Amino acid sequence: MLLGVLLGLTVLRRAADTVLLSALAVLMAGGVFSDRLPDPAAAVAGFGSTGVATIAVLFVVAAGMTRTGAIDRLTQRLLRAAPGATVRAEGADAGAGRMRAIAGNQLRLMAPVTALSAFLNNTPIVAMALPMVRGFCRRAGLPPSAFMIPLSYAAVLGGTCTLIGTTTNLIVADLLAHAPPEAGTGDTAGRPLRIGFFTPAWVGVPVAAAGLLYMLTLGRRLLPDRDSALSNAEGEGFRRYTAELHVQPGGPLDGQSIDDAGLRGLRGLFLAEIHREDRLMPAVSPRTVLRGGDRLVFVGALEAVSDLVSRRGLVSPDDYVAATDAQRSTGRLAAASQRRLVEAVVGPACPLVGRTIRDGRFRTVYDAVVVAVARGDRRLSGQLGQITLAVGDTLLLEVLPGFTRRHRHGRELYVTDAVDEVDGSVTRHDRAALALAVLGAMIVAVSVFGVPLLVGALLAAGALWLGGCVSGGEARAAIDWRILLALGAALGVSRYVEASGLAALTADGVLAAAALVSAHPVAALAAVYLLTNLFTEALTNAAAAVLMFPIAMRSADQLGADPMPFAIAVMIAASASFVTPLGYQTHLMVMGPGGYRFGDFVRVGLPLAVLTALVALAVIPWAFPL
Repeated sequence: MLLGVLLGLTVLRRAADTVLLSALAVLMAGGVFSDRLPDPAAAVAGFGSTGVATIAVLFVVAAGMTRTGAIDRLTQRLLRAAPGATVRAEGADAGAGRMRAIAGNQLRLMAPVTALSAFLNNTPIVAMALPMVRGFCRRAGLPPSAFMIPLSYAAVLGGTCTLIGTTTNLIVADLLAHAPPEAGTGDTAGRPLRIGFFTPAWVGVPVAAAGLLYMLTLGRRLLPDRDSALSNAEGEGFRRYTAELHVQPGGPLDGQSIDDAGLRGLRGLFLAEIHREDRLMPAVSPRTVLRGGDRLVFVGALEAVSDLVSRRGLVSPDDYVAATDAQRSTGRLAAASQRRLVEAVVGPACPLVGRTIRDGRFRTVYDAVVVAVARGDRRLSGQLGQITLAVGDTLLLEVLPGFTRRHRHGRELYVTDAVDEVDGSVTRHDRAALALAVLGAMIVAVSVFGVPLLVGALLAAGALWLGGCVSGGEARAAIDWRILLALGAALGVSRYVEASGLAALTADGVLAAAALVSAHPVAALAAVYLLTNLFTEALTNAAAAVLMFPIAMRSADQLGADPMPFAIAVMIAASASFVTPLGYQTHLMVMGPGGYRFGDFVRVGLPLAVLTALVALAVIPWAFPL
């Protein structure tokens, strides 16, 4: 079943909650025939665990922070100074000045994001920072590719520093607190092992510091430089949007040649092909005469595509359908003066992933028209409506006012930039100070006065509701049930890993492999860390931690070592996901806006993963003696 889980999550790319729930159902069905395996009540007990309940309540706390604009206020205040002015020097001085500007502004971006993500959910921080980073990159003339990966990595590094930094930390802490009574050594034996609010900081802070230093030195040199979209008509080396527009029948371009219509030699954009009825015209001559109804496929940069959309005589596919078949038009997007362009990234929770834009009825589901699609630096061929959406795709959408407010904090579409939309994305700004005060009080109560985190989170959520920071409906909508279902199912699968003897068998293999290197327990600790880190690049972070936890505990038990360092190793390794864009959702959020390829994450993230492993394995035995 574990091999099936790996296949479903890595190869088939199915949703984590679907795969894990299916695995748990099969295991429960088979478990009724064995006295050794958990009964159904024990198998589903994870859904009611303290860790899962705490995560659910913290979603409400995060909603209070976002709905009041508290995160936005913090982000703007901390990032308002970056970056500097546009580099105007020429020659060698320009190159040196550009590198200094990138290095300085990377530090001014990463440091506050790392600090914020230790106490707040990573996703809204990155979502808030993305349009700001995009804006000051345009103003300063610096490439977005130099800042987007550092932004995501900083959020991940900060999450390792506190108990609430990531959901993974909370789950591991809950598992350790409910470990068997015989766990522990010396004066800890027979007593529950607790991970305090700042306990992960002993390892997380050195790991974060090392990660920031790496990104400001070697990592900065490994980042791609892709800012040539507007100077290169082909858009080479940068993400390229595939846009589709129709020639309006009877419009100003109907009957004109491509050259006369001004559609040749466009800056940052080129006309790739023309579809006329059932005929494809891939090699377009400047003298080709346009006809009403022609479908023009353009490839180029965001700014160039957004300028093209406003050109008279060219209409979006939906507008063309509305003009030729009025009965199919809802009229909701008929007023051109009200339309806005918004850039959004397809998230893992989007129900249209794996479906084409047309078959998924994107316009009906989101009340928005897809104008262009970008997938890294690849050119997507075929009709726009026939493009199959994938996680990480960047969409240029034509929307009505209010779209950003509705979707900015969603988990299906991550709004990364409102190209020309001025739309209040948050409300209740007058409650932002109250929301920050409530969050601060919760942190103090938990870390200083020893209030259980679940109790502190419940009190904070209640205070935010009573204070008008978040409504009941918003609180319910803020809870990501997919994550909770995946965690509960993973906890149930973990019980079978332990009860079936698989944990003991795997622990024997881990210890045997570690013994080939050294007889010292640190070798076993390193083996647990590396195996967890390998799993987290293929699975979700929390699933990797839950499945590895019983193996880590069994390894500690067989060595007669304290389980705390092994739990911390699982916690840090499961969060240190840098090598692939699929390892963490913030990586997917920045992949499109940064114009990255899959290999960019491998090139920049692999050395960082090795560095964080070395730092963690050096600090853990010192901070938590084996």
